[in-house]
Amino acid sequence: MKILIAYTSIEGQTRKIAEVIADRIEERGNSAALMNIAGMAEFSLERPDAVILCAPIHAGRYPTPFTDFVHREKDWLNGLPSAFVSVSLSIHSEHADERREAENYPEALKAETGWQPLMHHNAAGALRFTEYDFFKRWMMKRIAEKEGAASNGKQDIEFTDWAALAAFVDQFAEAAQKEQEAG
Repeated sequence: MKILIAYTSIEGQTRKIAEVIADRIEERGNSAALMNIAGMAEFSLERPDAVILCAPIHAGRYPTPFTDFVHREKDWLNGLPSAFVSVSLSIHSEHADERREAENYPEALKAETGWQPLMHHNAAGALRFTEYDFFKRWMMKRIAEKEGAASNGKQDIEFTDWAALAAFVDQFAEAAQKEQEAG
């Protein structure tokens, strides 16, 4: 089975998540193709059997290249097994209202675009202090402290639950395989 993993990443964690997904797909004996949506206006590759899209939430929204892609390709995406990995720091928040808001982003995307993936996964992101400028590092350090993730602001902190992500990928690969065999 050929699975396309298409992503948009802003600070690198979503790209890392997409790469881990591709590795997991290949460990299962399937073929994986990675595609950065932000760098593509048009794409061409052999038709995959399934698709996993990955995108981060920044300032309460998914990146425009990602939402444009989903709008443009929703019919194609709805025509084969697909899944969505939404990446957000808020999914790791100690505050229930922030977690609920992050959990609702994929539903809002589906309502806005008409894309109906088989399943979605909310993955916690990372704080990339080593990539921030002075002001963003200062601001993100304050947010991390508020969330109980003490940091000196000089080392990156990953919140992604890699075991949960692997279980999600396995579950999706099995569902996609069943759909392919039935179809």
